[in-house]
Amino acid sequence: MDITLIFQIAAVGILVSVINTVLKHTGREEHAFLTTLAGLVLVLFWVIPYIGELFETIRRIFHL
Repeated sequence: MDITLIFQIAAVGILVSVINTVLKHTGREEHAFLTTLAGLVLVLFWVIPYIGELFETIRRIFHL
């Protein structure tokens, strides 16, 4: 696992929170929600392969 993934996730979190705040102050709550959802989906696409590797490693360790 690379440390850049953690920095990417943090950057997306900061960016989404800033955009979310700006959109909420302009009265576009629907767009703010969609921005948050898009950020979550993006981070999940980055993290899911590592979760798969984790389950595969656990399966190999316990010989399941």
